[in-house]
Amino acid sequence: MDPLLPNLDLSLFTTKSPKPTFPFFLSRRFSSSNGRRPTCRKWTLSMPPRRVVASSYQTLKAGSSTSQSPTTHQDDLVRSLGKGFLGFAAAATALASVCFDSPAFAESLTVAFPVSRAREVNTVQRTLVEAWGLIRETFIDPTFNHQDWDKKLQQTMLEMFPLNSADAAYNKIDGMLSTLGDPFTRIISPKDYQSFRIGSDGNLQGVGMFINIEPRTGHLVVMSCVEGSPAARAGILEGDELIEINGERLDGVDSETAAQKLRGRAGTSVTVKLHSGKDSDTVSSIKEVKLPREYITLSPISSTIIPHRTPDGRVTKTGYVKLLAFSQSAAADMANTIQEMESEDVHSYILDLRNNPGGLVKAGLDVAQMWLDGDETLVNTIDRDGNMQPITMVDGHAMTHDPLVVLVNEGSASASEILAGALHDNGRAILVGHRTFGKGKIQSVTELQDGSALFITVAKYLSPALHDIDQVGIIPDVQCTTNTLKSPAEVETRKKSSASSLEADSCIMVAEHELDIQESRGTAS
Repeated sequence: MDPLLPNLDLSLFTTKSPKPTFPFFLSRRFSSSNGRRPTCRKWTLSMPPRRVVASSYQTLKAGSSTSQSPTTHQDDLVRSLGKGFLGFAAAATALASVCFDSPAFAESLTVAFPVSRAREVNTVQRTLVEAWGLIRETFIDPTFNHQDWDKKLQQTMLEMFPLNSADAAYNKIDGMLSTLGDPFTRIISPKDYQSFRIGSDGNLQGVGMFINIEPRTGHLVVMSCVEGSPAARAGILEGDELIEINGERLDGVDSETAAQKLRGRAGTSVTVKLHSGKDSDTVSSIKEVKLPREYITLSPISSTIIPHRTPDGRVTKTGYVKLLAFSQSAAADMANTIQEMESEDVHSYILDLRNNPGGLVKAGLDVAQMWLDGDETLVNTIDRDGNMQPITMVDGHAMTHDPLVVLVNEGSASASEILAGALHDNGRAILVGHRTFGKGKIQSVTELQDGSALFITVAKYLSPALHDIDQVGIIPDVQCTTNTLKSPAEVETRKKSSASSLEADSCIMVAEHELDIQESRGTAS
């Protein structure tokens, strides 16, 4: 994804190791009635002076080390003695302590691996162990896609040993993570992670495309384009499939890697080849476009006031709010927008989440609470043990009680689906549009020792009414079929722009009709 928030991630937190914490949603269970508490939560590394060991294995347990023959012990390099502590020796002796949620005690795990001669590969070896331990602790599937995760570490270490470059070593970690069967669990390099953090703040240089892997096909598809961006001006549309970037095929390339290829210094250009989303089976649907890279300024909110004539002839004001993504500023910007519209005597609202690919979970929950009162459930999470935990408001006070319609479509994903589900299932809003994308997984993001970042799927979520969203999506109350929807460039409006461009949008017309029905029932305050 070229602009904000790559890969539709619902990122609960970003923390720098060596102090990873449990994600926000999961940490709540430690105070639940079942009484289970983690024995410890820490990650420490002790690094004595570096010593190059080219082809020997060492094991380190409880502070003592013994040399072993690489041929004699290849079949038991990873000896699992339970969960809890991880000991290893690399170019320097290194100790890592990983503590798990155990109701009784933490046992130990002893790991030995061959140390690479290449310093940069040696660094990635330590990153591999760090990533492996975090996944062992928190990944949503405790069977690790029905494989021996300890043995997978052994295998990957052996494959990494003869390599000469960090890039090749990272590819081995990617390969290990791919065996989990979850495209959203992945690692990105330090450079890519910096780009991700910059993008989350809304400052970037690129072509203005939101992209993601379509989970049903595994293909890279365009979710939407930023209005006025090079991608939008070139006629690239939602649903178009990316085939090549600068002549390089994208088969098996993840969305963050593809996004990184699209980004670049303003003034340069990038050539993309795409299949039209409407007719991707024919050769004639393939197009190649050269796109200039520009500064892309992203505000998560665009809004306008639509004059609306009610069935009884009165002219009222409807506040139209387009939420583009759940960035760090989304909740604060939404609050400011609602306050401003309330001061202008708006009587109803349309919240447009079409083509919003998601973002930060906390931002989605914060926005939901602006429209709800009391102690409503916002979302239910299910952890790796199958335990369901509701996330509820505490004495909430809505900023407005005016009638609300939420617009969704197949480009509404992740945090958009959490928000839409919270407002719909609590009886606050009518949903209008098309079935949503269907991503019901939650990721944590941890910055590792070398500056890379590990994205891990740590939980699933259900709507407040316990609807499973993953690969299913949310079906709106009132359908607006695909052929009645305008393209993202036509729908998205600039902040404080004229409402005239919305008048031709049939979904807006349907939303206004639903607002009339709500107001006639006396739902407005």
